[in-house]
Amino acid sequence: MSAITRDEVAHLARLSRLALTGDELDHYATQLDAIIEAVAKVTEVAAEDVPPSSHALPLTNVFRADEVRQSLTPDQALSGAPAVEDDRFRVPRILGEEA
Repeated sequence: MSAITRDEVAHLARLSRLALTGDELDHYATQLDAIIEAVAKVTEVAAEDVPPSSHALPLTNVFRADEVRQSLTPDQALSGAPAVEDDRFRVPRILGEEA
């Protein structure tokens, strides 16, 4: 017997504002039932002695340490800009914003 019915799929479709045909309702009921069965199998496998985890392997920080280093001067950073104004990149105004 299916764990999810065609009427339940129709209800979910209405809540999601999806227009589904009768064939689609049957198709999705079968698919959702298979998903529910797969989740049930996973819950059966979980053992009491296995601690919950979010990843199979331990995670370590892969980022480098923050440190102050030499960087570009404003003139160097703006040297390739097509337009500069007040030591900043000049870009076209959008959405009619005022300066």
